[in-house]
Amino acid sequence: MKLSHSFIKTLRDAPKDESARSAQFLIRAGYVHKELAGVYDYLPLGLRTLNNIENIIREELNKIGCEEVRMSALQNPALWEKTGRWSDQEVDIWFKTELSAGGELGLAPTHEEPMTDMLKTYIKSYKDLPLYVYQFQTKFRNELRAKSGIMRTREFLMKDLYSFSADEESHNEFYHKVEDAYKRIYERVGLGDCTYQTFASGGIFSKFSHEFQTVIPVGEDTIYYNKDKSVVLNEEVKLPEVMEELGVKEGDLESARAAEVGNIFTLKYKYSDPLDLKFNDKEGKEQTVFMGCYGIGVSRVMGVIAEKYADDKGLVWPVEVAPYYMYVVPIGEEGTKVATELESKFPESILLDDRDARPGEKFGDAELMGIPFRVVISDKTLAEGKVEQLDRQTGEQKLLTLDDLTAILSGYEKDR
Repeated sequence: MKLSHSFIKTLRDAPKDESARSAQFLIRAGYVHKELAGVYDYLPLGLRTLNNIENIIREELNKIGCEEVRMSALQNPALWEKTGRWSDQEVDIWFKTELSAGGELGLAPTHEEPMTDMLKTYIKSYKDLPLYVYQFQTKFRNELRAKSGIMRTREFLMKDLYSFSADEESHNEFYHKVEDAYKRIYERVGLGDCTYQTFASGGIFSKFSHEFQTVIPVGEDTIYYNKDKSVVLNEEVKLPEVMEELGVKEGDLESARAAEVGNIFTLKYKYSDPLDLKFNDKEGKEQTVFMGCYGIGVSRVMGVIAEKYADDKGLVWPVEVAPYYMYVVPIGEEGTKVATELESKFPESILLDDRDARPGEKFGDAELMGIPFRVVISDKTLAEGKVEQLDRQTGEQKLLTLDDLTAILSGYEKDR
């Protein structure tokens, strides 16, 4: 992309009501635009980043046999009344709206009910199981207080996966596959070294659920962990009986602030029973489908990555999620010619700053946007057959030949 062809402009200041560093930089760097508290638009750079995270999640889920769908955001109250979750007393985050023809609709905060109801049409026999269905869908939650930029919003992109199994044993087999898939996802998006699978409350479903918590100072949760981090638990389950069961003592534990970036639940028959999702087993006997659900807040993950890596100059994106691989700054007539040719050859990899602006301004915007590598192509270095590359994360600078640069970009696009 050529910056001169984009409407995106960096901003000197972020909105005064944004306290999170990630939110300030995402707005200033032109990744998101704030509509109102808890509601954001994703601009070209932000959407590319969000899509990269989404694609990583999609790849890992498809590897373990999941199928993707897209459900409706508008919800029929009758379905949710069967599980008791239409009531504002039971679920206090609904956005509801009146139909002009009479009656109410809701905007889905999650999709257990409609997903379960839909699959009644397609699950009839044990031969139809197991089934693993997921989607990327905009969710709406009427949070009392939206905060921390895109890490806690009223409208957000979520990946929600639902498993449908014949029994608990086959459910548990898939549950462990999801655990492993989540760990690969967080590793690929750059959060693997600080994200931990955490014991959390299972509510009425089971003794425990699991959360995936990323340690960052602005996290909303407190987690506790032992020395080797083999046991990590959310504050809500830090109870004497739980610690005894997990084999840890109060003195063994340290605490940290963390942000939840995913969760996995064993639902058992919580939704399949009231919504009558049944199947006939091998003996022809009717059984209730055993369920699980598995969520990742995609836009929240983007905010957490931004928060984790940002420095005092701006954003710093890991390569796999960055909107572009290189931020190219041309200087001089020949530099501009070479840079333009490279951008036309690698349009998905290069963000070309071809604006009529001073090099210093371009360098500052490169740091703010956080593209992994800044490459300066100048007449001076080209006379020696070289270009200058700066690693945004490490600050390492080096000279590359044009052949080296082309080979790097070719390899990057091949790996994509």
